Amino acid sequence: MKTRMLALIALLVALTGFSAPSEAVASTVRLDGVTVHLKDGTRQVVTVNRTDGHHARVTLWGYSDGRWQQRMQATDGRIGYGGLVVARHRRQGTGTTPLGTFGLPSAFGMHARDAAWALPYRQVRRGDFWVEDNGSRYYNRFRNQSQGGFRWWLPSSDPNASERLTDYRTQYEWSILVGFNRGQVRHRGAGIFLHVNGSGATAGCVSAPRWFIKRLMARLDPAYRPLIAIGR
Repeated sequence: MKTRMLALIALLVALTGFSAPSEAVASTVRLDGVTVHLKDGTRQVVTVNRTDGHHARVTLWGYSDGRWQQRMQATDGRIGYGGLVVARHRRQGTGTTPLGTFGLPSAFGMHARDAAWALPYRQVRRGDFWVEDNGSRYYNRFRNQSQGGFRWWLPSSDPNASERLTDYRTQYEWSILVGFNRGQVRHRGAGIFLHVNGSGATAGCVSAPRWFIKRLMARLDPAYRPLIAIGR
């Protein structure tokens, strides 16, 4: 049965000229000096290479014709004011950016959804927060204050204060979720994104110039299993 099925597939390819898209087969690759731990089928990677202080080079790569190729690059990227730290050792409130390879599963921002965007997307509205309350079951999740379940009223000085997304209209004009701490380990940190540059270092996110993030929103495709790899 298996032999017959393979023969039918081969015949279909011959008749239609169809071929499956090329996929990255290596489990690990180095791009711009950054080690990337690939998932099966990953064909898009964003690398973040710290260059000096809180500055970094941010590059989009695509896999085609059997090799990784640079698609676009920004030299004025930013990382956290606390520098870089191994992901499992990161602590909330330290301003550090986690090292490692993470998924880019979804995005949010201040604009209505554009038809060119393939990532799951949520437009920010009044009362939307990223939950950083360690006592909440919604820790490290997008949630509106009207839904309850977290202490949205805590002042920003409180270690359990959550992030009101509308307070960051410049940085979060477009913001792509970095899949760090999706298991919701308390006190490890929440709200790590790839977003538009602010005036300086981030509080642990990765940021890049507005033009770069805007173009990235139109290029990232969940079918290509996009990743971000953060290195030194």
